[in-house]
Amino acid sequence: MVDPVRSRERMVREQIEARGVSDRAVLDALRTLPRHLFVEEALAYKAYSDGPLPIGEGQTISQPFIVALMSEMLQVQPGMRVLEIGTGSGYQAAVLADMGADVYTVERIKKLFFAARKRFMDMRMFSVKLKLDDGTMGWPEEAPFDRIIVTAGGPEIPEPLIDQLADPGRLIIPVGGSKRYQELILIEKKDGEVIRTNKGDVAFVDLVGQHGW
Repeated sequence: MVDPVRSRERMVREQIEARGVSDRAVLDALRTLPRHLFVEEALAYKAYSDGPLPIGEGQTISQPFIVALMSEMLQVQPGMRVLEIGTGSGYQAAVLADMGADVYTVERIKKLFFAARKRFMDMRMFSVKLKLDDGTMGWPEEAPFDRIIVTAGGPEIPEPLIDQLADPGRLIIPVGGSKRYQELILIEKKDGEVIRTNKGDVAFVDLVGQHGW
């Protein structure tokens, strides 16, 4: 039997901290959350391994290090309103919620949406709000957001997301001209200025929608 507590501790120590992630709230969330409950039961034994895993419908749960890295880049503080595009399994949203954020997450695939909603209800994560919709349009009724995170890669940064980002605010998104290969882009909005920084190469599933593929 796999000991999830020991597996999480080893994951954080060997995969996350060893690669430079040091945000205490991020590390605590990864140590706390039962990642094995966010994957299919047959893959639970791989939940704390160093890589993404399939969750059905052609989608994946991201590698733990990438979840930690993007969460750290957001610089989330308790009480912030965070928009996530691409709910998937719900793990990234759960990490942000555990960090104290009010999370608004949008998923376009019905099966994943309903599975994630049930998971959040079972875990009594009431600070996560879900919407079934085209994520590239954001969630205009709830804007602005202090932080926005996109967990799928598209050819460009959707303009609605930049419009819905608060000032000051941070947005992190994979962007690339070819599918399944992107650059991780950090957008910082401050005093009306939008600053774009490339944070390195990544590989995400496709961002599908009006402002995606």
